[in-house]
Amino acid sequence: MAIHPTAIVPKGAEIDPSAEIGPYCVIGPRVKIGRETRLVAHVVVDNDTTIGARNVLYPFASIGGPPQDLKFKGEPARVVIGDDNVIREGVTINMGTAGGHMETRLGSNCLLMAYSHIAHDCIVGSRVIMANNATLAGHVTVEDEVRISGIAAIHQFVRIGRAAFLAGGAMVAQDVPPWCIAQGDRAELAGLNVVGLKRGGWSRERLGALRQCFKMIFYPEGTRAQGLERAETELAPKSQDVAEFVAFIRASKRGVASARPVGANEPDET
Repeated sequence: MAIHPTAIVPKGAEIDPSAEIGPYCVIGPRVKIGRETRLVAHVVVDNDTTIGARNVLYPFASIGGPPQDLKFKGEPARVVIGDDNVIREGVTINMGTAGGHMETRLGSNCLLMAYSHIAHDCIVGSRVIMANNATLAGHVTVEDEVRISGIAAIHQFVRIGRAAFLAGGAMVAQDVPPWCIAQGDRAELAGLNVVGLKRGGWSRERLGALRQCFKMIFYPEGTRAQGLERAETELAPKSQDVAEFVAFIRASKRGVASARPVGANEPDET
């Protein structure tokens, strides 16, 4: 175990022998840090926080601190972080609250760039990238492979679907379905993340079904509810992607972001 002599690691903290705790780090007595995880320097990890294997935390990251929630009364909530994450300078991840599920969770293989923030009770999946100063308010759910650009902010209780892309400066106040691009203040859907899907190896047929679904729901002949019903009955039985897309919208409690008007951004060209 490599613990720098200037680091503070009290009794009770569970540090894997292969972990590295750099200069001036401060560790709380209930913290658990997994194998080959490295705290570079000046990192604070506090309260009931579990960090998995092979993570790298850069200076001035603060993990497991109290939530920025006036209703918090010191309840024994926690933070759980998976494996192989890179957490850059000044990142903050707050513990959960009794008003949520008492837990803030980050998956594996994520990159959190400098000064990004994950608030209390957020659930962030795996292979997520948050660019500089991206911010999640409390109770946000971010599914796997989402990309959040710099200075984007996500409102409380919003859900971001799998492999969605949030553009720089997006102010996201409603749910963003899987594989969509969201832009602007307040963020609207600018179509599907076609470039990302092609890079992911999607076939022309698979992408075509999702494009048809997007148009049917967000540019319907009638109401959005009617378009959603059509997509569910006509397209979902033939495409698991469409079924997932429809199910995400059906499950929305906060409402789904609107699409930009026709001509502002053609969804097929995004």
